[in-house]
Amino acid sequence: MLTDNEIKTVHTIIEFLQSIGIPITFAPCDEGIVLPGIKIDRGSLIIDMETLLYPGDILHEAGHIAVVPPDERLAMEGTIDPKRDMELSGELMAIPWSYAACIHLGLDPSIVFHDNGYKGGGQYLIENFQNGRYIGVPMLQYIGLCYEPRKTKHHGEPEFPMMLKWLRE
Repeated sequence: MLTDNEIKTVHTIIEFLQSIGIPITFAPCDEGIVLPGIKIDRGSLIIDMETLLYPGDILHEAGHIAVVPPDERLAMEGTIDPKRDMELSGELMAIPWSYAACIHLGLDPSIVFHDNGYKGGGQYLIENFQNGRYIGVPMLQYIGLCYEPRKTKHHGEPEFPMMLKWLRE
């Protein structure tokens, strides 16, 4: 069961996701899921508040939706095909996307990169981002979501973790 503070965080995340165009539905979900309480369904997220363990997992799964081309986004359902995710570098982009979302929302990155995620490497990922080692950011730049720090020729343009846009077009 989530704490009051975690529920507040969930609502902050949901408002953000809806504002960028990722639909959210609240319903039970126990089939075709990777993370407890969250299911991808045709480019939207189904959230089961009774089984959700970590609010930050919502941002990570939203990152998977955000970085795929729109036509493929609508075809996403249930678990992500690992082969297709690898071809699209989905995991590699969902990680920095969700970090940028935390920074944008003023949330502690440990909400996404918690101790029970990323095979225990959440703190390592946070430290990498905080020290300017931006895992996956070149891919976000390649698809036009951000500029990679120190490699931009666009003076005055926002650099990661600031995003130019949140959804791939």
